[in-house]
Amino acid sequence: MSSQDANYLRNEQYKSGVNLSARIALHTRFSTSPVDWYTWVLNQYDAPDNAKVLELGAGTGVLWKAKIDQIPADWQITLSDFSPGMVEEQKRNLADAPRPFSFEVINAESIPYADAHFDMVIANHMLYHVPDLPRAIKEIRRVLKLDGRLYAATNGVRHMQELDTLVKGYDPTTQNLGDALKFTLEDGADQLAVALKNVEVRHYDDALVVTEVEPIVAYILSAMRGNKLDSDDFTAYVEREMKKTGAIHISKDVGMFVAW
Repeated sequence: MSSQDANYLRNEQYKSGVNLSARIALHTRFSTSPVDWYTWVLNQYDAPDNAKVLELGAGTGVLWKAKIDQIPADWQITLSDFSPGMVEEQKRNLADAPRPFSFEVINAESIPYADAHFDMVIANHMLYHVPDLPRAIKEIRRVLKLDGRLYAATNGVRHMQELDTLVKGYDPTTQNLGDALKFTLEDGADQLAVALKNVEVRHYDDALVVTEVEPIVAYILSAMRGNKLDSDDFTAYVEREMKKTGAIHISKDVGMFVAW
């Protein structure tokens, strides 16, 4: 990822939580899994009492807000993002939380903590945004304790491919919604293994059955870089497509690497 791409992410795509929230809403409302994503994610985490926890790229902090009652009270949690706007949103979303959090603007390529500081580092759906990913992985290994663990969620290459098909059905010249990821379920293990000796992947079984037009349009528009779509005309197109079967079915390919 170029510096131009990094500036776009920091100053446009993730300047605030608006775009991310639109995408989260689609998954929250229309996922088919009997176990919601946040519950599944928390169930993967394993840390000792009084654990020091760092989340890189914590976005709006919605994971912690959604499951605040399930978080061990003695965990010392630092939430971070490379976007100052996102960190401010984390603070607002967790202002009334019945437990303390720390908040910091952090670049994953240069984590401002001493060696072997954290029991757990979380990097959910963000490592593919890091310009120098090998450097970030080494930094994560450096700040983890010897027996500490990294939990890094990401997508597979076929994740939500039906959305690109939908958009190209409207305008074949439109680019794919997202850039090709450089940290996927297919290749992430090899990248992590350079700095972390043990890597396992865990898959989350889920799909989307979307029965309302506006949420899927909001998702698509939020993910498009330099959006040129006529939103009203595109909404009418999606409505016609949805009426064919009553819903738009979207496959998901998502999971988490656990590495130590």
